[in-house]
Amino acid sequence: MSKAKGVIAAGHEVTVAAAAEILSDGGNAFDAAIAGLFASCVPEVVFSSIGGGGFLMAQKSGDRDAVLYDFFAQTPSSKRPENELEFFGIQADFGPATQEFHIGAGAAAVPGFVQGAFRVHSDLCRLPMSRIVEPAVRAAREGVAVSDFHAYLFTIVAPILTASDTARACFAPGGKLLAGGDVYRNAAFAETLDGLGREGQRLFTEGELARAMVAQSQDNGGHLTMDDFAAYDVELRRPLLWRHRDAELALNPAPAASGPLIAFGLGLLQRFLPEGAPGALDLAAIMSETNAVRSAQASDLSAVTGHDVIDRHLNALAGHPQMQRGTTHISVIDADGNAAAASVSNGEGNGSMVGEFGYMLNNMLGEEDLNAGGFHNWRPNTRLSSMMAPTLIREGSGALTALGSGGSNRIRTAILQVAVNLIDRSQELEPAVSAPRIHVEKGGKLSFEAGPWSELYSDEERDALVKAFEDVEAWPERNVFFGGVHAARALGGGYEGAGDPRRAGAATVVG
Repeated sequence: MSKAKGVIAAGHEVTVAAAAEILSDGGNAFDAAIAGLFASCVPEVVFSSIGGGGFLMAQKSGDRDAVLYDFFAQTPSSKRPENELEFFGIQADFGPATQEFHIGAGAAAVPGFVQGAFRVHSDLCRLPMSRIVEPAVRAAREGVAVSDFHAYLFTIVAPILTASDTARACFAPGGKLLAGGDVYRNAAFAETLDGLGREGQRLFTEGELARAMVAQSQDNGGHLTMDDFAAYDVELRRPLLWRHRDAELALNPAPAASGPLIAFGLGLLQRFLPEGAPGALDLAAIMSETNAVRSAQASDLSAVTGHDVIDRHLNALAGHPQMQRGTTHISVIDADGNAAAASVSNGEGNGSMVGEFGYMLNNMLGEEDLNAGGFHNWRPNTRLSSMMAPTLIREGSGALTALGSGGSNRIRTAILQVAVNLIDRSQELEPAVSAPRIHVEKGGKLSFEAGPWSELYSDEERDALVKAFEDVEAWPERNVFFGGVHAARALGGGYEGAGDPRRAGAATVVG
């Protein structure tokens, strides 16, 4: 029997298949992850676009330390007068509730997706970029069936997908929004990806694509200029390393908010529960305290965690406003021991396709949390903070896990709970990911998955949890609200993969 080439987990079968194709063709984990990220822009288009940005946590086989590639969005270097901006609100319909998002050319921040992919490729990959983008080109050209889950997402953000003639032509051909089972094709995007594979990132940062993005911005009321693309840099950061029990976690460091807050939660857990697995009420209390710390930005946290590193990271978040919107993730581990955990986001998109190139820029300047004192008060030329949390976990047993999640503010609590399930409860990967989750929101609202509750907790724990909170929402089943953790794990020559059922995730071991 031939040795497996590795394991992949991501948010869609097409994304996983793209990464698996590249891994089978001699690529390493980083080749596969980049292939998956480009491919995700087709079936996971609500979450993923080359007009957005993200992060990739890389562990190269034989290297002692992981590296975090930060290619997230950045505020433009200059502001256009408010009376010249295209910037307006739409209502996203979640069924029981609606939420206002802001879109238009004036909502787009400087994207970093393409720059990040090419930097990772230059540093870590084996195959030419022209080969890496092939599965994505094929998916865009031939089309992919719209899953029921993504059709549901289309209905939520329908006002964005139909905000312009160019968007309607892509997502509502003939005037009707694409539904489950329909085929989504994007020949223009296929040509764009093919061009990037052949010509390189200069097409995006200096060439035809850059000029089209700037033209959209300048003609329609946005901030972006050619100088913004010339000035953008991918940042290589040292991960926040945190030890929990016998495991070491490599977390997304400041200016991201996720890693420091996950480490703070784990630090509280180990301080106040030195042994054994936490109960539901323990986790809820940790989440409540973490919310308080995030609101206060930082205090003397070293007295709580025993590490002043958290204090430093939380202080470093000041001045980096946070984006919490739609996200997808891919995790890959190959047979050589290389590991990649990559998360990307486009917000929800700004409502218009870029020129004739088949993709949409982000709407990250339309995020309310970025503008606590009112919209358009962002600081120029500043890397945005994020709750995205690409993470690597190395356990005392030698197991290596790559994981990450979508889910806005629920990302950090989803990663925290999966880490606890793996480390404190010694669960295998799939049950660790699918186990029922809880979340405590700022303001003290408790949400929990009541349907699968008994898979992990007792009825007595549920009753005590509900009694401890005044504002409680019980979700009848696993729900997209609680994130989507896609995880890959290697141990002793064997592999496990888990795509989160909450977001129709998929996983495969590549033979």
